[in-house]
Amino acid sequence: MVIVMYENLKDLAIILAAAELFGLVARKLKLPQVVGQILAGLLVGPILGWASNTSYIQIFAEVGVVLLMFSAGLETNLKTLVKTGPVAVFMAFMGVLMPLIFGTIIGYFWYGVEAIGTAKFFQAVFIGVIMTATSVSITVQTLKELGKVDTELGTTIVSAAIVDDVIGIMVLSIVLGAAGGSDEPIGMVILKTVLFFVASGCFGFLLYKLFSWIDKRWPHRRRIVILSIVFCFALSYVAEKVFGVAEITGAFIAGVILCNIEDSEYVDRRVNIGSYMFFGPLFFASIGLKTDLSSMTFGLLAFSGLFIVAAIAGKIVGCGFAAKVTKHTWKESLIAGVGMMTRGEVALVVTQKGLDSGLVKPEYFAPVILLIIVSSVITPILLKLLFSDKKQKEEVS
Repeated sequence: MVIVMYENLKDLAIILAAAELFGLVARKLKLPQVVGQILAGLLVGPILGWASNTSYIQIFAEVGVVLLMFSAGLETNLKTLVKTGPVAVFMAFMGVLMPLIFGTIIGYFWYGVEAIGTAKFFQAVFIGVIMTATSVSITVQTLKELGKVDTELGTTIVSAAIVDDVIGIMVLSIVLGAAGGSDEPIGMVILKTVLFFVASGCFGFLLYKLFSWIDKRWPHRRRIVILSIVFCFALSYVAEKVFGVAEITGAFIAGVILCNIEDSEYVDRRVNIGSYMFFGPLFFASIGLKTDLSSMTFGLLAFSGLFIVAAIAGKIVGCGFAAKVTKHTWKESLIAGVGMMTRGEVALVVTQKGLDSGLVKPEYFAPVILLIIVSSVITPILLKLLFSDKKQKEEVS
């Protein structure tokens, strides 16, 4: 046990050092730091074998993504969130529908065309289901670095990504239920998801009043930060355990509930200290650590290429179309599509569900990991280029 602990500490030291170094290099190259941190995990893990993706590391990584989403919620402008709500829901719906269609078409021809309702049909549909997931964490961190997370467009993207995962989970449940791979009725999954948001709205208002009272009585104190973090973890747990909603959604909602207390910025700064220096880098590096290309064949590599292109195009087309229809400019529509195309832990969870139900073979984890790596690296770069170009045009005009 002591030896294992020593090994974990060694891994922590290597990962953090590499993430910091590569993050600094990325910043020097005018790239978002998360790009360097993801590549750092890829280098010290699968390529060099200096660190392992242990459960110990994954626990810290999970805490990192929860705190990141909590911070995003704290930085949300509630009025803007309410204003962009309908647009975000439409964008999320299209961001699920188009990848689902694209992925099903690829899976349909890859597995072989068969009648609707057969095993190969559900295997093909599940390829599309995997593509529906969006990882908001990388986009959020990039938007935070660019100072765009609290803008109308930034809030719309973050909100759409949250709703996207909710819709994606519903689609997952429906497909698993239809294929005989889910123990819970489809209607119950949808009902529990709706109940979560209703309960969050009702109890959230009461908790907001309680935190506002505590904040006014003891402003700028450590207790308000500690209680806020406790609330974040508690709601994350309740979301996942009781309602079956992703814990990152619970963390984001917790931040939104507290975003209007007087000390929200103070709480956000304190939360970001641990998140920025320790938990965040571990989370982004863990994406690179998960990569395993040992089972890659030429055929699987070809499928991976189609899979990645379809997954990325599905989000850009679907979300970009929704943004354009809702009277955004072409540039803003492209930014919305790019901001929604990252994949992360949710895609892995969905793939694992498919593996457990027999709808996905183990070797198909490799294309999913490649999609996560590719989308995680190019999304921050494209967002920075698009926002920079947008800013330059605004200055010229």
